[in-house]
Amino acid sequence: MKHLLKLMDLSREDIIGILNLADQLKYEQKHGIAHKRLEGKTLAMIFQKSSTRTRVSFEVGMFQLGGHALFLSNKDIQMGRGEPIQDTARVLSRYCDGIMIRTFAQKEVEDLAEYGSIPVINGLTDFCHPCQVLADLMTIREHKGVLEGLKMCYIGDGNNMANSLIVGGLKTGMAVSVACPKAYSPAPEVLNFAKDFDNFVLTDDIFEAAKDADVIFTDVWASMGQEGEAAERAKAFNGYQVSEQLLQVAKPDCMVQHCLPAHRGEEIDAGVFEAHADEIFDEAENRLHAQKAVMVKLMQNPQ
Repeated sequence: MKHLLKLMDLSREDIIGILNLADQLKYEQKHGIAHKRLEGKTLAMIFQKSSTRTRVSFEVGMFQLGGHALFLSNKDIQMGRGEPIQDTARVLSRYCDGIMIRTFAQKEVEDLAEYGSIPVINGLTDFCHPCQVLADLMTIREHKGVLEGLKMCYIGDGNNMANSLIVGGLKTGMAVSVACPKAYSPAPEVLNFAKDFDNFVLTDDIFEAAKDADVIFTDVWASMGQEGEAAERAKAFNGYQVSEQLLQVAKPDCMVQHCLPAHRGEEIDAGVFEAHADEIFDEAENRLHAQKAVMVKLMQNPQ
């Protein structure tokens, strides 16, 4: 494992290894055990898309690991003025020990890895969100004790979250069901991956998808960069809500997860959100621990 570009690149063993280390780092932090595994290391954080959880969790994570994080927006680096990403990759590789990028195009992440000589972490692209889903898997395992054999359901847009949840869930032995409007299906590359699994279902019926689910995920109907489509998407996703009625067909102890920010009254009912807030904010916290595990795996002893 040289980079974290997308979960499709990782084996089941890679994913479980990250989760095990994340559990260990979380335990150490909660018990005041210092873990300065990245002392003297520097992470360049490139943000083409703004974020609360991604920025704070990576920056705090590097601090707790004894390293340093640099926040780099389009206004701070020459990429925002037209410098090719290939050149940025080579320059940052001379200064830093790792790069995290949160951007639009998956190709930018892949190009950073191809032309740079240090580990690259995908903090989010329009195609996938691997760091979030590692935190999601960590949270499910904390609450349920296992991943294999559970049923994960996703309701909503077939976006980067859906893409990564499908891959992460299937790779760790979960059954995965996705409900979205036909015009908003997950990426063809992901559906091609999933077709080899008997425990994957894609439907436009939210109740079919949620039946006997152990955990239900959702996300906003219009992601960052899609604000101009908000009205159109509100019509398309009408009814694709995680509600009390939907939870009636899931397992009695079904978890609810949301990567945040949440639009109460749209993709999730306000009452459902508050009833499952502890689980949702455990999920948000675990971004910190899962990403620390990724950084240690990639940056402590780079291959």
